[in-house]
Amino acid sequence: MAYPVEHQQVPTNGLQLHVAQSGPAAGPLVLLLHGFPEGWHAWRYQMGPLAQAGFRVWAPDQRGYNLSDKPHHVQDYTIDKLAADVLGLMDATGAQTAAVVGHDWGAAVAWYLAAHYPARIHRAAVLNVPHPQVLAQALRNNPRQFAKSWYVFFFQLPWLPEGLARLRNWWAARQAMQRTSADGVFSHQDLEAYRDAWNQPRAMRSMINWYRAAGRFVGRLSKTGRVKVPMHIIWGENDAFLEADLARQSLQLCDAGRLTYLPSSHWVQHEMPDEVNALLLNFLK
Repeated sequence: MAYPVEHQQVPTNGLQLHVAQSGPAAGPLVLLLHGFPEGWHAWRYQMGPLAQAGFRVWAPDQRGYNLSDKPHHVQDYTIDKLAADVLGLMDATGAQTAAVVGHDWGAAVAWYLAAHYPARIHRAAVLNVPHPQVLAQALRNNPRQFAKSWYVFFFQLPWLPEGLARLRNWWAARQAMQRTSADGVFSHQDLEAYRDAWNQPRAMRSMINWYRAAGRFVGRLSKTGRVKVPMHIIWGENDAFLEADLARQSLQLCDAGRLTYLPSSHWVQHEMPDEVNALLLNFLK
């Protein structure tokens, strides 16, 4: 059965988040958490298969993105607040527990939730972002990873990153996605959808504030502890931003973890959707 994708504004944690929803209302809840610089559209290839498998799928625009609320201050984007948004979405559905799947920054939120709220997150899958402790150590001790993460430090500057991103109709942002993915992964229609999202008032500043909050309040993110719930790390091994071995190191912080490498870029769920969907369905069932 094919389920439509419905769009709702959902109150959570003092905000309104736009959420794309699909699947049977009584199905087990799966939350799909996007990364930078995307939005719910990042999961366009996953929502249908998960819904058809019987899951209730919610893919929010996380705070600061697209059609969701955009708080003004950097401290509004600390990891504990991002996680509280997701717990609030669960409360809005009436679900006591859920599975979370995250890519990029959404994976960082998933790591935090799985480590801190095992009574509510019964399993989690993360795509191409390591455990926060592993990444912090790599930034200190791995020169290759430090060089790959140059943009994280650039984003700490005020005003300049979002100003440059906007030039020539978001040329730099579009090029960053296209040059770090396989040819044709992001279609013209995809990039138009992202440009519409980036053009929302205060959107790019809010999106970059996730990085600024991580830099200014690094202790909150680095306190992410060991993960006891089942965890599946799915990793595109040709990631331009992150060293592939960070996934293997992250696995050591999981009590019940598994790791799958795929011959893909950082944008693994776009580039290899069938393979990612099969892995998720097998894990979530």
